[in-house]
Amino acid sequence: MIHVQKSFEITDKGTLFVVPTPIGNLEDMTYRAVRTLQEVSAIAAEDTRNTQKLLAHFDIHTPLFSYHEHSTKSREQACIDRLKRGEDVALVSDAGMPVVSDPGQTLVQAVIAENLPVVVLPGANAALCALVGSGLSSDSFLFYGFLPRKKKEKEEVLTDLLKQQGTVLLYESPFRVKDTVQAIGHISTDRNIVIARELTKKFEEYIRGSVQEVLQYVEEHPLKGECCIVIEGSTREAEQDSLWWSHLSMKEHVTYYIEEQHMRSKEAIQQVATERKLQKRLVYDAYHIQ
Repeated sequence: MIHVQKSFEITDKGTLFVVPTPIGNLEDMTYRAVRTLQEVSAIAAEDTRNTQKLLAHFDIHTPLFSYHEHSTKSREQACIDRLKRGEDVALVSDAGMPVVSDPGQTLVQAVIAENLPVVVLPGANAALCALVGSGLSSDSFLFYGFLPRKKKEKEEVLTDLLKQQGTVLLYESPFRVKDTVQAIGHISTDRNIVIARELTKKFEEYIRGSVQEVLQYVEEHPLKGECCIVIEGSTREAEQDSLWWSHLSMKEHVTYYIEEQHMRSKEAIQQVATERKLQKRLVYDAYHIQ
């Protein structure tokens, strides 16, 4: 059934305002965001302690209640009940746009299911900042968010993502960023990538280069702060699909030459490195360490 929302039509119901907050620099808070947080009846916050600091900075005194990824259905229903009583509620996360790799999706869905209005304010978003500042193509892009933590699952997801012709955007912890760049290099070495970290903050930094150059940099300069990884889209999708080994992992590729072609492991590793246009060290690590 079609549902048409007229966002600013006067009704006796409240509105859920999705309000982005700064990802580092408090000056990125918009006038509209401040006014909205001042005028709503209550604010649903991912972490009330963090949000209280933001409210204090802008002299906002609106009541807070917690809403996060572990919130119960009763907390969700309490928010909907407020809206039905005609109270406006704002949803905020700790930083950036709620719902995008942050809590709030189920609340937005529940509010829409009740035929109540949801109004989204524009504002800070790390992924889009990273994309624009990366210098890579923004004509077409795919936002994935955080990769799986388990190595095998991560490489499976990356293998699919690196087939995309559009630019790929990822979020990553500074503790895992080196492993993720290394995993990208295991799959495709002829790709430009950019790491954007500490966006909007004093130590904002863009690290641009080939996957091998960026990997060498992060090995020599351990990173701090949350990172966005921007990956150049594939320009060789058709070519890759035609290669007989495109469905194999690097370890399987090496194993094929050892078991089927009776090569020594050293020779098989060199052959795979040549075919995949990778550094021999990356293939060695993929075969012996994984």
